[in-house]
Amino acid sequence: MMRFWEDSHQIRKYLNQQIITPERMRVIDANARVLGVSDLQLMESAGHALADVVRRYHPTSVLILCGSGNNGGDGMVAARLLTRETEVTILYYDSPKMSPACRTQLSVLQNCAVKLFPMRCKDDLLTREHLFSQSDLIVDALLGTGVAGDLKEPYKSCVYLANETKLPIISADMPTPGIIPTVICSFHRAKSEGSETVDIGIPVLAEICTGPGDLLLIPDRRSSAHKGIGGSLLVIGGGPYQGAPYLTGMAALRAGADIVRVASPSYLQFPDLIHVPTKREQISEDDIDSLAGLCERADVVVCGMGLGPDSHQVVSAIAPYCRKAVFDADALRLPLPVAKETIYTPHAGEFARITGKNPGTEIHTRADVVRNAATDGTVLLKGEVDVISDGEEIRFNRTGTPAMTVGGTGDILAGVCGALFAVIPAFDAACIGAYVTGSAGEIITEQMGYGLTAQDLLPVIPQILYRHTTLGHT
Repeated sequence: MMRFWEDSHQIRKYLNQQIITPERMRVIDANARVLGVSDLQLMESAGHALADVVRRYHPTSVLILCGSGNNGGDGMVAARLLTRETEVTILYYDSPKMSPACRTQLSVLQNCAVKLFPMRCKDDLLTREHLFSQSDLIVDALLGTGVAGDLKEPYKSCVYLANETKLPIISADMPTPGIIPTVICSFHRAKSEGSETVDIGIPVLAEICTGPGDLLLIPDRRSSAHKGIGGSLLVIGGGPYQGAPYLTGMAALRAGADIVRVASPSYLQFPDLIHVPTKREQISEDDIDSLAGLCERADVVVCGMGLGPDSHQVVSAIAPYCRKAVFDADALRLPLPVAKETIYTPHAGEFARITGKNPGTEIHTRADVVRNAATDGTVLLKGEVDVISDGEEIRFNRTGTPAMTVGGTGDILAGVCGALFAVIPAFDAACIGAYVTGSAGEIITEQMGYGLTAQDLLPVIPQILYRHTTLGHT
């Protein structure tokens, strides 16, 4: 199979050109760092672009307002680049929590012809109020994508004083809330309407492939969290293959679900899971009423593992009762079950069974086919490179090893996706589920070689999911 990242024409068409959210941009920044592009490299590129916009106005003096995050560092780079052609003054928020990259840039400026004025509170700013009226142009590098909650001092007063000048204002990446920019210089992708977008050298794969940065989308649990906050899941499966739904249930618990019920004809000794017995040795129409009630109460239903082909009428009947559902394995038959929100996790054979189309082996062909097929929900096509689409966006997952061809790893994936689906949107849950399950397989393969079992992945899943940093390029 062609390495799709070698074909620039094919790869570019999977980039989403719409306005991006700050949260998604932090994911891309973090993935770029893993691919070897440092914060300082991104900062240098952003600062160069910002300086170029300033030069259009030919100012004799520039005031640059810098926050303590990486957005402030972008402004500091621009300041350094502008010192040979104009007078540059910087007002910067002197916070003990200043990002390392921003502090590096501040240190460099100590050796440049720049007037540096720290501010920690509103009073510090007001003593320098005259700097606003003495400038020809203002650069807003206060917050960028790092804004959260209401604007606090001294940022609030910075915004007021900048707007009062009626001078041209250039915002770096995205405007600080309340400021009225003349130009918005957005880095990599637009984050607000009317932005000018500049390329700062982020690899394409940081955006179209899953990576550790995606984990930043998982919400943190507060100290006040209570039982059930991680979601209540119902797993429906088993009969012909008894262990499959229990692997799924344990994977869901390891991925953060709080309560997992397994509706299955077979009882296996897993004390962490709540067994819900069915009426016969195989799930049948006699179970529809009870399963429908359980589906209505569950945050997410994960269905199909080990079910066998003879129970599909039951799956079709209960699907409308599911608020959110992950359909896998034997649930992937026609008529295709559709919940209010749905994730489908087929391998190539199951995909052909539900769509009538062979996804092929070329990655761009698979991507196009999956996107076209994702009309009723998010599709996660498993393979050497997983393809995920919600009908609009497309992502690729490159984690995993050939050792994961062992039975049960797909059941693990379904459980991880189900647990994540309880707390984040379907597309993100599918992307992160694929990344985490494949990464767990890589870790176990490195330790054990080609002797892993699906159960071996379980203890590694929470280590990957919940031991991550939350620093982004802000």
